[in-house]
Amino acid sequence: MTADSGSPAATLLVCITCKSDEAPLGQALFAALGGRLAGAPEIALRPIECLSVCKRPCTVALAGPGKWTYVVGDLTCESHLGDIVTAARLYAASSDGIVPWRERPLSFRKGVVSRTPPLALGATSLA
Repeated sequence: MTADSGSPAATLLVCITCKSDEAPLGQALFAALGGRLAGAPEIALRPIECLSVCKRPCTVALAGPGKWTYVVGDLTCESHLGDIVTAARLYAASSDGIVPWRERPLSFRKGVVSRTPPLALGATSLA
């Protein structure tokens, strides 16, 4: 599924600076997700230097054209890799980025840091 003419329906941003006791957790999570999402053209995987949620590593964000953006923390490569892939696929399949709460993996129900409304390019205000 794509948003339009070949562009991905979702972008999964992974904070690659997330770490614990100096271990590069975010980089490991990004690498593992690369393998899992290799056959998913509807989801673009992108590394990001920092999502500023350092107290809740690892952190990811899901964004898409015309969709709500979600930032989710407290994720680990060992425990949540499948949850992240499932959530990204559900998000990509949604028209507005809102996946019903009960359909989200448990880690995405508990780990939401923020939800940002879709921003219209060129808009001067959010009324």
